[in-house]
Amino acid sequence: AGQQFAGATGLPPLAAIASLGDADAVRRAARLTAREARTLGLNWDLAPVCDLDIVPENPIVGTRSLGSDSRKVAMLAQAWIQACQAEGVLACAKHFPGHGRTRTDSHSGLPVVDATRAELIEHDLAPFRAAIEAGVAGVMTAHVSYPALDASGAPATMSREMLQWLLRQQMRFEGLIVTDAMIMEGAIAEIGEEEAAIRALDAGCDLLLYPKDLEAVASALDRALATHRLDSGRIQASLRRRLKWAQWSSPPNEYRRPSGTDVLWGAQLADRVLHVVHGAPAALHAPLDIVIVDDDLGGPYPPPSREPLLDSLFDAGWKARRLEEFDPASSNDSVVALFGETRAWKERVGYSDAAIDAVRVACEARPNATVIQFGHPRLAEQLTFPRCVVSAWGGEAAMQSAAARWIMRAR
Repeated sequence: AGQQFAGATGLPPLAAIASLGDADAVRRAARLTAREARTLGLNWDLAPVCDLDIVPENPIVGTRSLGSDSRKVAMLAQAWIQACQAEGVLACAKHFPGHGRTRTDSHSGLPVVDATRAELIEHDLAPFRAAIEAGVAGVMTAHVSYPALDASGAPATMSREMLQWLLRQQMRFEGLIVTDAMIMEGAIAEIGEEEAAIRALDAGCDLLLYPKDLEAVASALDRALATHRLDSGRIQASLRRRLKWAQWSSPPNEYRRPSGTDVLWGAQLADRVLHVVHGAPAALHAPLDIVIVDDDLGGPYPPPSREPLLDSLFDAGWKARRLEEFDPASSNDSVVALFGETRAWKERVGYSDAAIDAVRVACEARPNATVIQFGHPRLAEQLTFPRCVVSAWGGEAAMQSAAARWIMRAR
C-alpha cells in the first residue's frame, strides 16, 4: 500500500522479498498490504506478479517478479494470495499467461513471445495454475502476443483461445478476468481503446482496467451491445462474477488493522534484503558526501522522491550533503546513490552510458566511495570499477531509509 498511498507502510520490491526464500515473509507482507488496503477502503490488491524473471533484457518485469524458478514462484504466489485473501482483500495473479519472456515493454508496444506451447505450459503457466489452486479471485491479462497459444497473433487480452478455452476451460478458473491498463500501447496500438475494449470483453475479460476516455469507451460498448457485436449473455455473466466477488469482499463490521509492530517489521524487512553485491564496504562516518546519479528521469510519470535517503540521515543526526560531484580534495567519506529501476515506458533495462560515466567520474574522484544501487542486483554487473557495490533493489522510500540505516551501521 505504501507504493501508492502516502502514510502507508513501504515495503521492498516483491523480488527482494522473494530473494529471502522465506514464504512467511511473503505472507506477512501480503497481510500488511491487505490490512492497510482495507483501512483505506480498498478491497482488491492487483498482486502478485506471477511472471517469471527469466529474460534479463526484459524491461518491465525485473524487480516486480517473485523469481525465475517456476516452482518457487508458484509456491510464493500461493503464499501471497492465501494471506491476502484471508484478510478479506481480493488478490490478482498477473500477467496471464506470463510476461517474463518479453523484450518489449507492453506499455510502449505489443510484445511477441516466440516460446513453444510446451515451454509456456510447463513453465510460464505454472504460477497461474498454483494461483488458481489457491483460490485467487482475479487474473490480469497480458497485452502480449503468444503465437504458440493463439495463431491469430492477438494479445492475450483479446484472445478467446487463451481466455475462454485455456484459462476458463482447461485451467478451470472461475474468478474475475481483468485487463492490464487500457492506456497501454500493447492493447490500443493501431485499433484505439474503444475497439480494444470491445475485443477484450468479447474475448472473455470481465473488467477493463484504466481506460483513458471512460465516456467514449462506455458509449462504444453500448453500441456494440445494441448491434449484437457483444453478446449480452456473456456480459451478464461478467456482471454476476463481479457481484459475487464484491459481496465476498464486502467489509465486515470488524477487520484487522495494521499495528505499530507491522510497521516496524516492514523496516526490518527492508534491512534484511539490502546486501553487498561485491567488494568490501569501507567504514562510513559523518560528515558524509553523497552524489546522486538518477537514471530514471524523464518518462510520463516522475520517479519517486530521492529525498528519503538524506532525510533519514538528517533525522538520525547525521551530517550529510548532496553534491553534484565530489571534491577530490575533501577527506569526507563518500557514497554514490545510483537509481535505475524497472519503470513503465522506460523501454530499456540496465543503466545508460551517461549514468555509468557519472558513477565512474565520481569513483575516480573518490576511489573509496561506496556505490548503493537502487535497482535490480544483477545490474551491478555493469559496475566493475567501484570498490564496493551495495544493492537496495529499488528506489522506494522504504529502501532509501534502509540504505541510510546501512550507512550508519557501516563504521
